[in-house]
Amino acid sequence: MTVSAPRWDLTNVYPSLDSKQFKAAVKKYKSMLDEMEEFFKKASKADSKTDPKKLGKLLGESVDRFNAIFELSNTILPYIESFVTTDSRNKDAMRALSQFEQMSVQASILSTKFQAWVGKLGKAAVKKAAKFHPSAKSHEFALNESVEQSKYMMSEAEEVLAAEMTLSGGNAFDKLQGTVTSQLSVDFELDGKMQKLPAPALINLRSHPDEPTRHRGYDAENILWAGVQETLAACMNGVKGEAITLNKKRGREDGIHAAIDNSRMDRATLNAMLGAMKDSFPMFRKYFKHKAKLLGNPSGKLAWWDISAPMGKTDKVYSWDEAREFIVENFNQFSPELGTFARRAFDNGWIDAEQREGKRGGAFCMGVAGVKESRILSNFDGSFDQVSTLAHELGHAFHNECAYQAGKTELQQATPMTLAETASIMCETIVTQAVLKQTTDKQEVLAVLEAQISGAAAVIVDIYSRYLFESEVFTRREQAELSADDLNDIMERAQKATYGDGLDERYLQKFMWTWKPHYYSPNLSFYNFPYAFGLLFATGLYAVYQKRGADFVPDYKNLLASTGEERAAELADRFGINIRTRKFWADSLAIIGKQIERYCEL
Repeated sequence: MTVSAPRWDLTNVYPSLDSKQFKAAVKKYKSMLDEMEEFFKKASKADSKTDPKKLGKLLGESVDRFNAIFELSNTILPYIESFVTTDSRNKDAMRALSQFEQMSVQASILSTKFQAWVGKLGKAAVKKAAKFHPSAKSHEFALNESVEQSKYMMSEAEEVLAAEMTLSGGNAFDKLQGTVTSQLSVDFELDGKMQKLPAPALINLRSHPDEPTRHRGYDAENILWAGVQETLAACMNGVKGEAITLNKKRGREDGIHAAIDNSRMDRATLNAMLGAMKDSFPMFRKYFKHKAKLLGNPSGKLAWWDISAPMGKTDKVYSWDEAREFIVENFNQFSPELGTFARRAFDNGWIDAEQREGKRGGAFCMGVAGVKESRILSNFDGSFDQVSTLAHELGHAFHNECAYQAGKTELQQATPMTLAETASIMCETIVTQAVLKQTTDKQEVLAVLEAQISGAAAVIVDIYSRYLFESEVFTRREQAELSADDLNDIMERAQKATYGDGLDERYLQKFMWTWKPHYYSPNLSFYNFPYAFGLLFATGLYAVYQKRGADFVPDYKNLLASTGEERAAELADRFGINIRTRKFWADSLAIIGKQIERYCEL
């Protein structure tokens, strides 16, 4: 489906990449880094025996300087990315990104040095000194986290070298994967005419209402990914090889250790969640089999191309205006403030939704600190799935808005992935639950339940398969490089272990690893399980909302504003939720189970 959709507007940030305002901002960024360098040379001479009042002033001023640096970098970088992600052939943007990344190495090194210094000071000295400066006091959580994470640092010289080398190592492989996949396209007959479809549009055919079209899309995808699998395997080996080397040097237990710490959770919580997820596979397999039955599949199992097949009333194609009004109306039912915010995003050019060649696939939201706004990328095709995706990304934007409104600094907004998905999935839930309440038409209910359950299946079943995949990749990459065939085999076995007899084993998607950008982020290993955390945590929160009603919203907004200042378990405690127990996760999954039961009755 090809539907007219807008491009975003960032002219209120800078007029253009070659404008004097943009160039001045980049120049200012470099000077701020140099000034911080000079300041830190003196500040870092202080130690735990330094007068607490003096130390507090040094800590507070360091925090203020870093916040100013990060606010500017989190304005410049999203602006550059707005060009890079929508046109991979934009050489000026690519050059600007490379130049900015070179400068940002200095920021990374400074952050590393600061963390090492604070680590040497220790929590006791930090606590005593922080009370003498308001910025140090209000950032005590971040300072204490630096103390904790300083245990996993190499020597200063090694950390500096790692920051510099990643530009031509893991980060370079990450960019190569994005460039290769964004420039792929295929000639494909769609709606009676031959079209040149970029890879994101081809992926979107998974939710096309016509089964032969989905099947042909699956076949075309496999040909497309097979043609670049060796290049992408090299990228995967480079990224994971770098991560393994640095994890060992930093004293990490394994590949997932840093991801758990970055998520501000513990292994007990992760294991409780994963255990509950694994226990839920039978109910999801029941859903897969029932869907296969509804689709008339003689094998009684779903083929891969049917996983995202729309069900029920499928003739609805949303225009962009219809999608906007649909989302705003349903957001208003949760909170008029959320609805007003969404309309502001739609009406002020915050969203780039048009499908086109050279544009990255998928969807994301990025905050633009300098203007206290967000920007959203999606690939809108008029399907309900894409409407739901828009709601998801608007949830991220609302999360940013809550922090902006609360006056949170950049350091206070440093939210882990686990909690970053809370607002986005909550917004998806709001939309689908509101629609289910509004309609009595059996086919419409089936369509909405399908969108909701298939999304949950992707986050629980498919995410678990990706977790298994990445776990084995880390283990085996430590011994030797992996071929494209190795990666295909690992992915296919991971899918069999999670989807089980719900899918037709002849038609899985062994190339899933090729186009998922998350695998190629050198500093974000195991990007997968936080999505499951977000879904189940948001599901649990939505259950609280259903009991409390409008009184829930202020506490929820405060939670979103605070996600950079507390660990996940402590934030959950505010709502009487214990995430370290398997029961909480099982209870959230049981809510999804009820949706599956209703689905199977239709």
